[in-house]
This record gives sequence, C-alpha cells and structure tokens, in this order.
Amino acid sequence: MAAQAQQKAEVGKPVFDDLPSPDIKTGKDKKFAPKDWLEVEASLKIDATPEQKKIGYINQVVVKWYVGLKNPDGKGAIKLVKTINHINVPVDEEVFTSVYMSPATIKRLTGKDKANKGAVEAVGIEVLVDGVKVGQASEKAKELWWNAPALSDQSEKFPLLSKNETPFAMLWYDRYAEIQKER
Repeated sequence: MAAQAQQKAEVGKPVFDDLPSPDIKTGKDKKFAPKDWLEVEASLKIDATPEQKKIGYINQVVVKWYVGLKNPDGKGAIKLVKTINHINVPVDEEVFTSVYMSPATIKRLTGKDKANKGAVEAVGIEVLVDGVKVGQASEKAKELWWNAPALSDQSEKFPLLSKNETPFAMLWYDRYAEIQKER
C-alpha cells in the first residue's frame, strides 16, 4: 500500500470547448439545427507501480469532476459533480478524460442555446488509483474550491455526463481513457 500512496499523476489543466451535436449521415436526413454541448477535458499521465508496469495497464482510475456555476436562482454558486471510472488505462501514455453538459442543461442554467464558457466559474478534477488521490487540477479557481461548505450540490437537477453518455461516445475513441460501463 505504501508504494501506491507514492503514485503520482500528471493532470493537465482542464480545457473548455463548445461542440455542436454531431450531424451523422444515416441515409435518411432529418432537418435539425445542431445545438452546443460544453466539454471540459484534461490530460492524464499516471506513474505506474512495478506491477502495473509489468502488465502495461492500470486496472481502474477514478476521476472526480467538479464544475462550479452561477446559481440560476440567483443565490450564490452551485456545484456539479460527476465520478467517472476509467478502466484499462495504459501506463506511460497520455490519455484524456472529459465531462459534458448537454444543450438542455446549458439552456436551463444560462437561458441561452449557446455553450457559454463564461457561465462556468470553476472546474476541478481529482484522480484516484486504488482509492488514493494521486493528482488534481483546477481552472478558474484555487485548488480544492469544491470542498467549500457554502456550495450546493445540484448534480441531480443539472447532470454532468461522461463521454459515453453523449453523442460523442464513438468519436476520438483512442484519445480517451476507456470508461467502465455502469451495471
């Protein structure tokens, strides 16, 4: 256990992007105007233990995402949380993890159809291997801002989504760490 406690992860700065819903041709066109999704992604590179190096993979990496936004009710800020379990994470290789806000959630939070990075007040990420935090990063606020007791967790009302829960699931597959399906 002591060796695992010394394990470290390089966590890249969370980066925002607005992505329109993909327009996939299926042989039958339907008329629609793609709406914006908000994506936040970060790179990960985790120091492996000798056993992980031997097999070439880390069995499971848990990523906890935190997104802070202005409360749409006008009372302070809210926090959205999403935990993503990545499996079969290659050692000595940079991979990415991401979290998304749907067009409906964006509109409910901001009143606008366009993804607005300005509505996000802070983003944080924690990376855990075998239950031990091995890295973290923050953007737009100090590290550990997500532990502030005044923040109300509104994740049930305004869900963050993993890549597999979006229409982007099949895109850029090799860039991202594999996500364990919920059972």
